[in-house]
Order: sequence, then C-alpha cells, then structure tokens
Amino acid sequence: MLKIYYGKMDNAYYGPGWFINNYEPVWFDDELVKRMIKDIDKSEYVGGELIQSTILGPIAPERLSGGLKTLISIYERPDLIFDATSCGNNCAKWLVEIGRNMDVTVNLNYLMSFENIPNFTAIIDNIDKTFLNEKEFMLASMDVLDEEMRSEG
Repeated sequence: MLKIYYGKMDNAYYGPGWFINNYEPVWFDDELVKRMIKDIDKSEYVGGELIQSTILGPIAPERLSGGLKTLISIYERPDLIFDATSCGNNCAKWLVEIGRNMDVTVNLNYLMSFENIPNFTAIIDNIDKTFLNEKEFMLASMDVLDEEMRSEG
C-alpha cells in the first residue's frame, strides 16, 4: 500500500542523492524498473550500467532524472522513506503501481496529481485515512498540506 506523509519529515532520504551512492546494477534487470525508465525518461536499459537515452544518447544510471532515481530507490528499498518531492506528476502512476505490490511510505511537500490512475489506492499518513478515489484523496491532501503550511509558518 502507498502511504504519503505531507510536510517535513526528518527521516526521509533525498532520492536522487541516495540512489547515486547506493544503487546496484542488478536493479536494472527488473521489468518494472525497465518500464519506468522507458516511460519517465524515454530511455532503454541496454545492459550492465548502460542506458540509451533518446535525448542524451548513451548514459550511466547517475544521469537518469531525479524523479526516476527516486522511484527506483523507493521500489528497491521499500524499508526506507524517500522524499518523493523530486518526482513530478509523471511519476504518480508509478508510485501507485509500486504501492500495489508492496507497502511503501513516501514524503511529499506538494500536491502531486493522481488523476486518471486506474484502481487508485493510497493512504494519507498524516490523518491515517485510506482513499480509493483520487478526487477525495486530492481534497483531503489539500487540507493536510494547508494545515502543514500553517503550522510551519
């Protein structure tokens, strides 16, 4: 299940930085990781530590986008909490997909759009409430984010 905590979290890792220092080449053999690479960065995993980018040409994993590095980190290390704020809206469906396969908690500091994602399910950890409808989730998320902003100010 995907759990999202909105607001400051001291124990959340910065995904892109954590990835660069901890990724393992074997992670790229996973089919879900290959699909995320293709969808998010429009690139293809070739083998070893080689990725073929349609824009940049041949690249190393360190050159993947920050959002993709964070997604892969979340997927490969579900026991850790990552700040998914580096993920754009194009990562939303993948966060939900990862949450369908395992329990993960991510930290977010903005209102990510989860529109039109089939079989949407997520928990807002701040209020410990499960949502099966992305519209209700978005409304509750706005309330939680508003409250978080007021308490920080």
